[in-house]
Amino acid sequence: MERTIPIETMWNYNHSMQSILEVAHLTKKFGSFTAVDDISFTVDEGEIVGLLGPNGAGKTTTIFMLIDLIEPTRGDIRIFGLNYRNHREDILQQLNYSSTYMEMTSQLTVIENLRVIASFFQVKDREQVIHTLTDKFGVSHLLKRLHRNLSAGERTRVYLVKAFLNSPRLLLLDEPTASLDPDIADLVRQEIMAARARGTTILLTSHNMAEVEEICDRVIFINHGKILAEDTPEELARKVRKIKVNLMIKDGQKRTLAFVKKAGFTATSSDRYVTVDMDEADIAYFLAGLAEIGVEYREISIDKPSLEDYFIKMSLTGNT
Repeated sequence: MERTIPIETMWNYNHSMQSILEVAHLTKKFGSFTAVDDISFTVDEGEIVGLLGPNGAGKTTTIFMLIDLIEPTRGDIRIFGLNYRNHREDILQQLNYSSTYMEMTSQLTVIENLRVIASFFQVKDREQVIHTLTDKFGVSHLLKRLHRNLSAGERTRVYLVKAFLNSPRLLLLDEPTASLDPDIADLVRQEIMAARARGTTILLTSHNMAEVEEICDRVIFINHGKILAEDTPEELARKVRKIKVNLMIKDGQKRTLAFVKKAGFTATSSDRYVTVDMDEADIAYFLAGLAEIGVEYREISIDKPSLEDYFIKMSLTGNT
């Protein structure tokens, strides 16, 4: 029988870890469909945590519950040690979010929207803060444009300005670099790291695995509404045993492909280059086998698994 940890016990455990965000047995059902299924996790102060999973995994629903846009079916959320039932305004004043699934008021201009939001957060020196952030994210030229006339990339950058307006203590970012050019995406990642250096705790979703590896301290992998894995990006990548051995063959390409087939490996070849997929533990056996049949190669490189490999494996199989 599966053991359920009492919520009170979880709160006591998490409190000792100085968590900014605490989620216990969070569940959301839409009719007979369970979008988020009894998940529990914490985010500690100063962490950048990636919430990963394929489309439809439950990531956005989870974030919408964390910002109190959707009411959980059951479970509890505590932010800064507070709950929404008794401290909604206190919580919302200290957090912010950006999401490609949210919309600002379409008939207002960008600056009118930002002024309204800055007013809600009681931002001091609002005009200066707005202009500083719009300069930083390269959208100053859009201030007088109606929100409904913005492109997808322009909206993403404006939402990021909105997310940083109140220098939040907790920042929730849903696909923060979606639709952005590489140079702008790099700027956004730099600003995320700078926000963490200023003391902001960050939970983000992203389909850019290189981005997650670069900036996240820890990753929570969710699929079909359940948490399947939680670890550092490096440790999750190590759970994928397959590696790629790349060879530039000087002599013996046909012998190499025949040996690969006999050994049960898979390979691709182009001109003099051969790439072989295998378990990391089989590298010594493979190279010794090539030496035994007299294969000569000029170049060799080994590509180890990445977080993207883990993401693909988990999305397809759901096996940790």
